[in-house]
Amino acid sequence: MPFTPGQDRACTVREVLDRVGGKWSIGILVAASNGPVRFTELERHIEGISRRMLTLTLRNLERDGLLHRTVYPTVPPKVEYTATPMALELYESLVALTSWAERHRRTIAEARTRYDAQHAG
Repeated sequence: MPFTPGQDRACTVREVLDRVGGKWSIGILVAASNGPVRFTELERHIEGISRRMLTLTLRNLERDGLLHRTVYPTVPPKVEYTATPMALELYESLVALTSWAERHRRTIAEARTRYDAQHAG
């Protein structure tokens, strides 16, 4: 099915927003924006992420040009991830978004509880 005018652009924008706004991407990008970060540091820092999901998310962020991966020739290999200039440009927006979520998470939880009670069964 062909795209309508502008639809292909909207799809691309949606894909970008899905990637940078993803459940795990925000934490990874914020951490990497503060300087080089290793896989194990990210694994400890991002609560609930599996090794597989961390690996997939890092690959996707690297593929999208948001992270740079450096492998050092040591035994075992040392791998660091750093934010690219494009990711650093995004940093303030991500921090603002996470700060907003932290400030309003209780209010949202309370609103959900009220809504569920009013719309139960």
